[in-house]
Amino acid sequence: MLARTGLRGALLLAMAGTIGCDRLTKHLATGTLAGTAGRSFLGGAIQLDYAENPGAFLGLGASWPPATRLIVFATATALGLWLIAALARRLRGRPALVGLGLIAGGSVSNLADRLVSGRVIDFLYVGIGPLHTGIFNVADVAILAGGILVVAFARHAGHPASMPPA
Repeated sequence: MLARTGLRGALLLAMAGTIGCDRLTKHLATGTLAGTAGRSFLGGAIQLDYAENPGAFLGLGASWPPATRLIVFATATALGLWLIAALARRLRGRPALVGLGLIAGGSVSNLADRLVSGRVIDFLYVGIGPLHTGIFNVADVAILAGGILVVAFARHAGHPASMPPA
């Protein structure tokens, strides 16, 4: 029982840490980047530039009516959190549960932006030559990293031999 509580604690700590870091960095981006030309580092490979994205990944749904966006994204987040709760009961291993916490925290933080302003604050951009990302935020990084952790380290309770030990 104590071990299971510790694993749930890892999930909750990852979730809370993600929400805190994302909220702080968005606050800093709003205060220092909004209305400016942005900043560039490493010869333009990393750029900080303030943007408000009314859509999802790469602007998906940005042209939808605001009420539709809110309903679709809030429903998708709620379903995702329900799936995370279901998976958390079945998965074993701290890395996979931390991954679920990262996904949940990033999802909740982006949803908070949508509920407050109808837009998600983005401010990071990475590009080298012709390869580049869209503009994103810390919550997006957490969601991606969490997904990688879940895929790499997930072991279902009924199939402990399916993945190497975490």
